[in-house]
Parts: sequence; structure tokens; C-alpha cells
Amino acid sequence: MKKLKLFLPLILFCLFFGAGKANAQWTVIDPSNIAQSIVNSSKSIVQESKTATHMVKSFQETVKIYQQAKKYYDALQSVNNLVRDARKVQQTILMLGNISGYYVNNFQKMLTDPNFTSSELSAIASGYTRILEEANGVLGDLKQVVNITTLSMTDKDRMDVVDDCYKEMKRLKNLTAYYTNKNISVSYLRAKKKADTQRVINLYGDGSEKYW
Repeated sequence: MKKLKLFLPLILFCLFFGAGKANAQWTVIDPSNIAQSIVNSSKSIVQESKTATHMVKSFQETVKIYQQAKKYYDALQSVNNLVRDARKVQQTILMLGNISGYYVNNFQKMLTDPNFTSSELSAIASGYTRILEEANGVLGDLKQVVNITTLSMTDKDRMDVVDDCYKEMKRLKNLTAYYTNKNISVSYLRAKKKADTQRVINLYGDGSEKYW
């Protein structure tokens, strides 16, 4: 186990930059760049889109970025046989993908939901963007421990950072789910007043009852 810990920085470096080889390989992609691209695209939507129609058109760029990134996350998901601490890094990165997925998949539906105004949609997008920015900051902290030139850090120091980043990313993932559910519940309550709840249930899926 001690030898595994000594090689942890290199293992994490390989996990981040695609140099490792287990059950799958993936393109050399920095997940923080993926998240930042989604953030930048979302900020543009919030700042420039004045109508829901314009938002739908502008949001397609965000969807495109996420769909390209999903190939990376799917490949990363399939990698097995990692030591415990490297797996925590893997799971932390995947949770960033989960947060992005919550945003893209659900906001895309919200854009077609007449129960939200354009200003509300802009505010919702802004909320997702802030969470994603915070999550990307956590990933930045995690990247510091995979920098193999950071020789001043002990293995325990590195593992403590990995643990902290994992816990914080999990909190943000849960926050994103809660934020999504609360926004959808607003649509449901408005639809209920109009006797139109089935349309909302159909829009957000069969399991959408959990939102209210």
C-alpha cells in the first residue's frame, strides 16, 4: 500500500490527462476547460438573450459542448481497476460531468416550458452557471495535487486534498439536483393551477413526481 501511495501523483496525472490505460482510453481533454466552455456559453445566454426563442437558439452551443464532453465522461466512467485514491479523483471529475448534465438536460426542457418567463429562464441559467463555476474551482484545487512538480506535498497532504475536493463536489452535485427539482416544482405548481400537470410530467419524465 505504501508503494501505491508513493505513485499516487503519477496515477492521478495519468487519470487527468489520458496517459493511463485500463479498460478504455480517452482523448487528452482537460475537464476544467470543458466546464469553463459551458460556463462561458451560459454567460453569453444570460447576457445576450432577450427572449425564450433566442435562448433556445443560443443554448444549442452549450448543448453541443456538453455532447462532445459526454464522450470523455463516458470513457472515464468505463475505466476500472484504479487504486482507491485515484478512483476518488475519477469520481470527482465524473460528478462535474453530472452537474453539467443536470444543467444541460433540464434547462433544455425548461426552455420549452411555458410556465417560465424569459427573465426567469435567464435567472435559472445564471444559477446553474454559478454552481458550475464553483465546481470548476474545486477541480482546479484537485489539479494542484496531480502536479508532479509539487514535491513539497506529502502523500497524506495530497490524499487530504482529494478527500476534500470529493466531498465538496458531491455537495455541489446534490445542490444542483436540489436546485433543478425546486425549479421544476415551480412549473408544476403553476401548471396545477391551470389543470395542466400532465404536460409538465410528460416534459420532465416519468420520474418527475420526485420534484414535488
